[in-house]
Amino acid sequence: MSNRSKINEVQPAGYRAILALEKYMESTSLTAIHRELIKIRASQINGCAFCIDMHTQDARKAGETEQRIYALSAWRDTPFFDEKERALLALTEEVTLISNHVSDETYKNAASVFDPVYLADIILAIITINAWNRIAITTGLEPTLRS
Repeated sequence: MSNRSKINEVQPAGYRAILALEKYMESTSLTAIHRELIKIRASQINGCAFCIDMHTQDARKAGETEQRIYALSAWRDTPFFDEKERALLALTEEVTLISNHVSDETYKNAASVFDPVYLADIILAIITINAWNRIAITTGLEPTLRS
């Protein structure tokens, strides 16, 4: 896959625009754990190995546990995630799988546990990681093996 475009080299202005959105997301009210849960779950759904690798590392650095990271793809079937995290993960899944639309139930549930600004930050975080997933997958980015 090394023959694929490097967006940051062939279209640096566009890449910087997406990077600016990522930098903005770091300044929002989202907790580091919420931000990483969003990134990991969307990346799992999209099958982005590069982003899964990156964001599981970042989640650990932010204090996330191995157990919760391993269970994230089956979050509905575990007691490991609280009400807010469940609302956040449900919204992440529906926005990531947008062709199925975001149900009123999922949106209303998220709106009932988050204030409007935090909810907007969640939606922007979901959109941002989905953009990164599409860049990484399309251009063939791969994680590197660590020893």
